[in-house]
Amino acid sequence: MQKWLIHSWRLAESGLIHIVEVTVPKKRVQHMTTPLIILSLLLVPLLATRLLALVSGKELPSQSVGTYALAAAFIFFAVGHFVKTAGMVQMLPPFVPFRTPIVYATGILEAALAVGLIMPATRALAGKACIAVLICFFPANIYAALNQTGLGGHQWGPEYLLIRTPLQILLIFWAYWFAVRDEGNVSAEG
Repeated sequence: MQKWLIHSWRLAESGLIHIVEVTVPKKRVQHMTTPLIILSLLLVPLLATRLLALVSGKELPSQSVGTYALAAAFIFFAVGHFVKTAGMVQMLPPFVPFRTPIVYATGILEAALAVGLIMPATRALAGKACIAVLICFFPANIYAALNQTGLGGHQWGPEYLLIRTPLQILLIFWAYWFAVRDEGNVSAEG
């Protein structure tokens, strides 16, 4: 590593290359934690299951693990409604009445969806409801980003949507792939 740095510095001194130092404000890194937590909740259990299957030579229930990972993400979302209520309220336009009760109610809804995802008999219905919630709640993310309010990165402004939009699409795809796609085959991995 040190050799590389010395070599790069010499090239920079000779004018052959330019070293550009990029610094990211600490505040921006902190706001990136929410998308990283969501990605971790989805990917870590699934990748661990795939790795265990590879090591053990046995097929493990990745379908169920993917659904449980989505349930964990929805629990994370729900907890945010109760722990970061003020930030969630800011994500709704001021003309929306009863913003705080709406935040609490949607938190309860997300927790209920998480429970529904875990139960094989309600998994497909809960998965469809998760997709509907992800689509219906996305305008709040757009409003918060455009107005640089709320929490979880929305303070970045519209550029946060470059991160949030693909994440929202991933969540919708994840719900479809792991909870809805095989709805006729409920007990296969349940």
